[in-house]
Amino acid sequence: MPLGKSYDVCVYGGTSAGVVAAVSAARMGCSVLLLEPSGHLGGMTSGGLGFTDIGNEQVVTGIARQFYRKIGAHYGTFECLAFEPHVADSVFRTLASEKGITLVTGKRLVGVNVVRGRIISAEVADTGNGSCVDRVRAKEWIDCTYEGDLMAASGVSYVVGRESDSTYGETCNGVQMRDKHQFPDGVDPYSVKNDPGSGLLWGIDTIPDKSAKQGSGDSAVQAYNFRVCLTDSVENMIPIDRPEGYDPSRYRLLVRLIEAQPDKRDLGDYLYFGMLRNRKADINDNGAFSTDMIGYSRAYPEASYGDRKDIFRMHEEYTKGLLYFLGHDPEVPSGIRKQMLRWGYPKDEFVNDGHWPPQLYVREARRMSGGYVVTQSDCEGKVSVGDGIAMAAYAMDSHNCRRMVIVKDGKAMVKNEGDVQAGGYPPYRIPYRAIVPLREECVNLLVPVCLSASHIAYGSIRMEPVFMVLGQSAGMAAALAVEDRVGCVQDVGVAMIGDIISKDPYLDGTAPDVIVDDCDSAVKATSGWVLRKHAGCYGPTFRELGVGPQATPGPEECVRYEISVPKSGLYDIYAYQLRYIWNRSRYCTYRLWNGTEHKVTLDLGKLYFEGQTSGEWSRLGEFYFERDSVAVLTLSGEGIDGTVTADAILLTSKKE
Repeated sequence: MPLGKSYDVCVYGGTSAGVVAAVSAARMGCSVLLLEPSGHLGGMTSGGLGFTDIGNEQVVTGIARQFYRKIGAHYGTFECLAFEPHVADSVFRTLASEKGITLVTGKRLVGVNVVRGRIISAEVADTGNGSCVDRVRAKEWIDCTYEGDLMAASGVSYVVGRESDSTYGETCNGVQMRDKHQFPDGVDPYSVKNDPGSGLLWGIDTIPDKSAKQGSGDSAVQAYNFRVCLTDSVENMIPIDRPEGYDPSRYRLLVRLIEAQPDKRDLGDYLYFGMLRNRKADINDNGAFSTDMIGYSRAYPEASYGDRKDIFRMHEEYTKGLLYFLGHDPEVPSGIRKQMLRWGYPKDEFVNDGHWPPQLYVREARRMSGGYVVTQSDCEGKVSVGDGIAMAAYAMDSHNCRRMVIVKDGKAMVKNEGDVQAGGYPPYRIPYRAIVPLREECVNLLVPVCLSASHIAYGSIRMEPVFMVLGQSAGMAAALAVEDRVGCVQDVGVAMIGDIISKDPYLDGTAPDVIVDDCDSAVKATSGWVLRKHAGCYGPTFRELGVGPQATPGPEECVRYEISVPKSGLYDIYAYQLRYIWNRSRYCTYRLWNGTEHKVTLDLGKLYFEGQTSGEWSRLGEFYFERDSVAVLTLSGEGIDGTVTADAILLTSKKE
């Protein structure tokens, strides 16, 4: 039996981070047990969130980058961050089948044996009925669940809810009443308008905390939802029929919202459509009343396994009912109903789960209290760390936590509370100390998902690509602890993790990318190129050159990249192009000198930006480079009729 032997590393939770952690440890020579309570692999990445949340592509490194390139290869592109769930599922299952990994699904944690701060073993039981208890033994443990169940069962300190702003000197934490995803003033909260005696409409907190002040802490948890995959392909569509348990009274507040917004009569005002390949869409929350089931996630982090299943079903029932309501209820404007009826569930997605996502979007649950707490100051780049193992770059993003009644100008009205979206900052580093417990609590556990961060900082970190990168670092740290017989994961040489990744990013011998960013010392620019800072570029900056009223730049205005490669061979060259550029030139010209001069004219009118990415890698071609020789790539104002940008360039070995 797979559970009868002892392993070097046990990874609990087959999320995207869990799969990558298992692959990382296995590629470094460890025997790895990957335990997933459900039958689903990949967490949210294969569970509906195909429209990847990504703040800056610089944060996607290592096996995470390999994952998105494998997705791209499926579609015949370089990388892809907007994909169908079943494609992601296939890639994860291929990764989890690699040598050294034993995958066991359908087993959930029921107990942990800890002796003097060291996990010796864990008991797991069948997820379905709790029977057939097995004992798992491993030297090192990694908790990659969204809930932090292994961490909690091991006696490691953690928090649930929101700190006050004063706890860490923040401004975006705790209670936050803001304008995004908010009801307009005047939306009546009562079942019968202006009649408090009629009771509140469904979905409004019946016992709001009237003492809560802006920035004060509480136990509230940001809303969960399902990232539902829909299609408008009639051939591949299952109609959205009236679901079991349908109760239209749950959506009366939505009707009130629509009435209060006469200028918003498009389905996209109430559901966010992230377009995927093959006529599919990743549906997300949008607006004051949407797929987020606000207020119904608070009990989830500490709930029993059975209670969590009930919360899952409650969210499923709510969301299916919402989709049906939008397409069929006569109180919904006909234009919105007609748009909704164009969409249905894809026949080829989640085929073993009734075509419904098997993963609830648990945006936040427990958060470890480790040796370093990532806070708003980290996200804003006000502090730096010396033991960084990953980067994050997304905005500090919290969804609403509560829906409540307030009184304004003597009138009761409904408002949402908790939504924060504060960004515009360059990538920042997440320290190793944030994924390991305090030494006195546990010495052989790593926690890359429910890591040590404040509520609002976690809202920036909690992106699937970042979880994957953190998972790789955790898997590598566990392997190094086994290999070097380090007694505590806290003592693993963090610098060694970075050194290994720089030389072997996928841990499989694949040559590392060569990346030269515009801010590197190997890049020189003439005075006409203006240095810009923007959250959407690759890294912290990019350079911009445009046609002005006085003159049109020529070849003399150029950015010069010096390129050195680690070994001789053929390489593909890519240039990073930003998505949102005013008055973009139709063409730009690159010249490469690698012993011979090559001219490449890029048709910027054909740039294709997919998903949430703020930029894309545009291929310049395939070229030969000699090891230790310095090649030069230049981008100039030659022939431009608008704005051109110079950001990072990337070289990939043709062996890959």
